[in-house]
Amino acid sequence: MCAINASSSPPAVELTGITKRFPGVVANHDIHLTVKRGTVHALVGENGAGKSTLMKILYGMQKPDEGTIAIDGEAVSYASPADAIARGIGMVHQHFMLADNLTVLENVALGSEKLYGIGAKARKKILEISERYGLGVRPDVLVEDLGVADRQRVEILKVLYRGATTLILDEPTAVLVPQEVDALFDNLRELKAEGLAVIFISHKLGEVLSVADEITVIRRGTTVGTAVPAETTPRQLAELMVGSELPTPETSESTVTDRPVLTVTGLRLDAEGGRPLLDDISFTIHAGEVLGLAGVEGNGQTELIDAIIGLKHADSGTIALEADEITAWSTRKRREGGVGYIPEDRHRHGLLLESPLWENRILGHVTEKPNAKGVLLDIKAAQADTRRIVEEYDVRTPGIDVTAASLSGGNQQKLIVGREMSHNPRFLIAAHPTRGVDVGAQAQIWDQIREARREGLAVLLISADLDELIGLSDTLRVIYRGRLVADADPATITPEELGSAMTGAASGHLEHVEEGAEVPAARQPEDES
Repeated sequence: MCAINASSSPPAVELTGITKRFPGVVANHDIHLTVKRGTVHALVGENGAGKSTLMKILYGMQKPDEGTIAIDGEAVSYASPADAIARGIGMVHQHFMLADNLTVLENVALGSEKLYGIGAKARKKILEISERYGLGVRPDVLVEDLGVADRQRVEILKVLYRGATTLILDEPTAVLVPQEVDALFDNLRELKAEGLAVIFISHKLGEVLSVADEITVIRRGTTVGTAVPAETTPRQLAELMVGSELPTPETSESTVTDRPVLTVTGLRLDAEGGRPLLDDISFTIHAGEVLGLAGVEGNGQTELIDAIIGLKHADSGTIALEADEITAWSTRKRREGGVGYIPEDRHRHGLLLESPLWENRILGHVTEKPNAKGVLLDIKAAQADTRRIVEEYDVRTPGIDVTAASLSGGNQQKLIVGREMSHNPRFLIAAHPTRGVDVGAQAQIWDQIREARREGLAVLLISADLDELIGLSDTLRVIYRGRLVADADPATITPEELGSAMTGAASGHLEHVEEGAEVPAARQPEDES
């Protein structure tokens, strides 16, 4: 197959006058989007702007109330995503859709067995696509043994395997370290060089400007403009998106005290066979301190969160909350004792998606005021407090009786942050607190964390956004294969240096090294033998 000549061919995708209404809200209004072949076209906008709805319409998951869709110059109408796939539309969701207990080959072939079977022919096709686009995918590896970046490449290969010529990538860099982002962008350049079209949805404006050929901005459900990356700055793009300048996570003043709030000592969590999931984890977080934990996903962060919140019990070691040893406490007792929790996966652990917002406000705090009066729920008080959270945290919703599923990702996140901060925790686990949220919501969440830190909150911050980690943290630690292998000063470390340590290429105390300077011994790879 030869590359398509983008200049002589009709647009890969042309959306004209797309309007979509839901009860109480207009999600899309008169949206126009033209995506050319052989380009990366970025779609940006604040949470609730209508990006997800628009892509669901393009992918056949929802029908527009008004407007037309044209693929390669031909008007189309979908009955289901199968029709969109048949037209060459492929979507890589922000939350990966892979089965951990199956191989890469089995995941890719699943549901498309009629194309190439499930044996040698399928393996040959996978290797052919992998080589052609520089994806480096290994067909016989179990998905559970893959890192986040490799899983993402499998998802991309999966849609290419089904014949996609237009790819929708939803927040594709949300969980990647800088080196992995660079590799992904190389993959995208290979795709567009072959004449494919890529629709790139992201909140990271610097990345958008570096990878996109064209940018379309959506605000409050309608297109407000287009931008050419070479002629646009992140500040201008942010102003177009949300009407304000780009926020920064940087924290200038120190509020760290000498009062320990959370002390973890010698924490170990064994796995069935193989190396432990957590190995001799020890750290202290003081009142007014944000301890940032950097690590590629799958290196023990989730297990550490589970051990601290009480979902898993460590095989050895202790956890203390100020003067109380809480190692044996139940999750509810830890929550009532002042442990706040912003979970890494808001859909699985943070919300009841089909329940109204006021019920979600109660979640995790059933026994606490204002949700409870003695042993009974105080529904009126919980509803009143939900209205306060909606107003104070700018949760954009028609009311508190709509389901959590009806909110955009960023508004769901603001609801969770508001719920957790409303109980004045002593210690907060903030796992990816701004993942998938727009620059406006990001700024609000950062402000809330900074304000609570000033008032003495101790925070364990886990994030794949290295600028966020470096900007918000007072102390930085790196976790690799279940062990704390390095520490760094947020004031001097760069995202690239931190990303290198996260992949196991450095240990000890990380210091910023000017280009051309001799690398100190502490930055040499750790001996794995």
